[in-house]
Amino acid sequence: MVDVQGTVEDGFEPVRDAFAANFAERGERGAAVAVYRDGRKVVDLWGGTRDGDARPGGAEPWEPGTAQIVRSATKGIAATVPLLLHQRGLLDLDAPVGTYWPEFKAAGKDRVLVRHLLAHRAGLPVLDTPLTPAQAVDGVSGPAAVAAQAPAWTPGTDHGYHAQTYSWLLGELVLRVTGRTLGTWVAEEISGPLGLDLWIGLPTEARARVGRLAPVEAPPRPAAAGLRVRPKKTVADAYADPASLTSRAFAAISPAPDENSDAYRAGELPASAGIATAPALARAYAALIGPVDGHARLFAPATLTLARTEESAGPDRTLLVNTRFGLGFMLHGPASPLLGPGSFGHPGRGGALAFADPEHGVAFGYVTNGMQRNVTADPRAQALVRALATVSG
Repeated sequence: MVDVQGTVEDGFEPVRDAFAANFAERGERGAAVAVYRDGRKVVDLWGGTRDGDARPGGAEPWEPGTAQIVRSATKGIAATVPLLLHQRGLLDLDAPVGTYWPEFKAAGKDRVLVRHLLAHRAGLPVLDTPLTPAQAVDGVSGPAAVAAQAPAWTPGTDHGYHAQTYSWLLGELVLRVTGRTLGTWVAEEISGPLGLDLWIGLPTEARARVGRLAPVEAPPRPAAAGLRVRPKKTVADAYADPASLTSRAFAAISPAPDENSDAYRAGELPASAGIATAPALARAYAALIGPVDGHARLFAPATLTLARTEESAGPDRTLLVNTRFGLGFMLHGPASPLLGPGSFGHPGRGGALAFADPEHGVAFGYVTNGMQRNVTADPRAQALVRALATVSG
């Protein structure tokens, strides 16, 4: 039995029960979950081992400040940056990307708009020539590759998840507009002021805080929180076919990088390599929708509306399931169930999840070191969301 540590306010005990059940029934090794309600932290729990590949009984325990790579949950934090730039009058969401990044106009992309990048409508989920792990984080090769790449479909006409290329598309756009890398912008404008243990580009002094990721098996039904734990055959076949758009999108970095390496963690990859604690994710989203500990809310009402207004919906050319996106954020739906229709956030492949629900005044962050084989909905995260739903009414 795993000894769950931390605190919950009265009324949020079902979240603690679901968190404990994740270890007992759903293969959890080490994880943390945090919830903010109306700007106050009401859940802060952790348990298990710091490293997903550690042997039971011989591993360092998860501690309050333990952080993990959160994979695509990074995308929601990254999307905050262009939306705040727009809010400050520095970025036009309806301008062609080439307005800020002239080299991007190549190969028929002169009409790709900034909002297309955020809503996965740019037609650029794949690279004809994948990048090596070293190229992916060098700050030059990725932007050059997506600038030269021809779209897989007419931009703006359809959507498909930009699993890896999102890093270089958003990262270079922010650099061209601000003169700062996206990771630097987050550190200086979001993480620093709010006191967040959250990085896109891990500094050397924080390395000791980060646990190791490892694969784990998905739980069988009924412990899978009502989710399909084996993909449909068409989806499984797409992932197995190296020539498919699905497979190529996730293989834009090839061979697959070592996510536990210092080089990868230090690389600024806004699509996949953000590192955070659960309280930092929850606090970041809480700050998007309301004041937190005297800090003014980050999103003005109009920006919040932009974040969660549907831009893309229906069959996803990459994921082959129905997905919904606002401007950079995944929206509540069957592929990624959140708290309710007004929720916006982003899951991370294999486990992590962060989101906010303004109608309930709730912000949620969950991180884990056990990577299950899922992309948009994890049984452990969903069990926590369902428990939260019972107390958030």
